[in-house]
Amino acid sequence: MKKVLVFFSFLTLIITLFFLLTTCGNGKKGLESSERRDFKAMREQMVESQIKARGVKDPRVLSAMLKVERHLFVPKEYQSLAYNDQPLPIGEGQTISQPYIVALMTELLELKGEEKVLEVGTGSGYQAAILAELAREVYTIEIIETLATSAKKLLKELGYKNIYVKTGDGYLGWPEASPFDAIIVTCAPDHIPKPLLDQLKEGGRLVIPVGTYSQELKKITKHHGQFETKDIIPVIFVPMTGEGVKKKR
Repeated sequence: MKKVLVFFSFLTLIITLFFLLTTCGNGKKGLESSERRDFKAMREQMVESQIKARGVKDPRVLSAMLKVERHLFVPKEYQSLAYNDQPLPIGEGQTISQPYIVALMTELLELKGEEKVLEVGTGSGYQAAILAELAREVYTIEIIETLATSAKKLLKELGYKNIYVKTGDGYLGWPEASPFDAIIVTCAPDHIPKPLLDQLKEGGRLVIPVGTYSQELKKITKHHGQFETKDIIPVIFVPMTGEGVKKKR
């Protein structure tokens, strides 16, 4: 009788351990699934309250903002804030832009799907990922090597095959890949870089913040070799750095 009791006790212990292990495993998976659902809900709320509510209407831009997971592009300690209406630190004294500004600047580029786009200031890679959802090719330049390397690695892991990343001085653009249908600059020079204007295709759009203490987001369109400039809104971006920015037009 004692042997039978011992056997059943041992069997009960095994079943209990199996149950606990299974529950723990499912619990972890459940937590990950819950986090994904939470981030998805946050993204949806971000698009509704921060982007659509402020007038961004392009359905392709809204779709890209819903799809690209912004929390993957910020340090883990800031992931819970990833869908807030604010820029966030990404290291090296740089930031990932406020979601609304990303959406607004992207909409101003008027992308239809077949464009070749240049981005100056790769940063975390988030803006490049948004652009890659909307254009044929994205060329992105980052002057800080560590950021360029980490962004390139992340974008590759996420499966983007139409993004080309290099370390360099964005003021000078990417001459060997030009001309570009659209150019977006995510750092602020104190004047509009002539190399970027030179690399803009006829009919192309350049979206860029310009200024030092006071900055204005500008949209520049090339018509028959001439440039039409439109002021959009006041903004605050990290300053453009590099030797090239010291050159005046």
